[in-house]
Amino acid sequence: MNDEFTMLAEEFARDPQSLAFLDVGEQLRRDGRLEAAVRVALSGLERHPSLAAAHDLYARILVDIGEYDRAGQIWAGILSREPRHMGALKGRGYLAFWAGDIDAALDHLERALSVDPTDRSVVQGLRMVRDAAAESERDAAEDGQERLPAADLFRGLDGAGRGLLLLNRHGQVLGGRVEVPEAGNVTEPLAAYVAGAAHEAARSARMLDLGRWRWLTVEASGANLHVSPPDDDALLLVTRDRSVPSGRLARLAERAADAARAWLGDQP
Repeated sequence: MNDEFTMLAEEFARDPQSLAFLDVGEQLRRDGRLEAAVRVALSGLERHPSLAAAHDLYARILVDIGEYDRAGQIWAGILSREPRHMGALKGRGYLAFWAGDIDAALDHLERALSVDPTDRSVVQGLRMVRDAAAESERDAAEDGQERLPAADLFRGLDGAGRGLLLLNRHGQVLGGRVEVPEAGNVTEPLAAYVAGAAHEAARSARMLDLGRWRWLTVEASGANLHVSPPDDDALLLVTRDRSVPSGRLARLAERAADAARAWLGDQP
């Protein structure tokens, strides 16, 4: 044991009310001392029954033990109280992926990404799940016709090739690209963020009983963005510099959406 862990363990022994049990239990879990980790987690839960972090720790220990259903129930309980709890979103996402439920895995991990876009474990997890989804779609298409090429999807529209992007609801790019002066081609990561934002928009609209969302407009310091769903399974992003007002951006988006719907309608 390292000195820091020893200090935390001693603190927890002296004061069972201390939140040091979270770090002690996590270290025990990582060391594979699962029985001891369970005892620490349950002791902490007894004293802090409403602490989401304590329930999250216990759920992660249960996963290591192999009690996936119980872990999933605990994470579901956390999310019923704290819908944007990062640990619970990641946990439910990974459990869904292991169970073969790609849509649910994407749903939870995209929500996690919207909470913290810098979390490397979420970014890597989403990449893994999206690769699995793409492979599944390729397998399903083996007996049918391949998707028509998207190279000319936005041909003739202002911004084609640099500020128009079509993606599916999982964040996979269907056509177009986005480039910015500072970073160059940001198509792939931007698609992931757009899918997460659209998911949150749809979820918020349902919770507030507002009906189906129609578009999102974002005015940022470097550009204006417009996101809309040309159909039930796709998302369209149009971005321009700040000199293009939101009204004109919306009109550009309408034309791009018409092109996207025509292309999507031609797919097998």
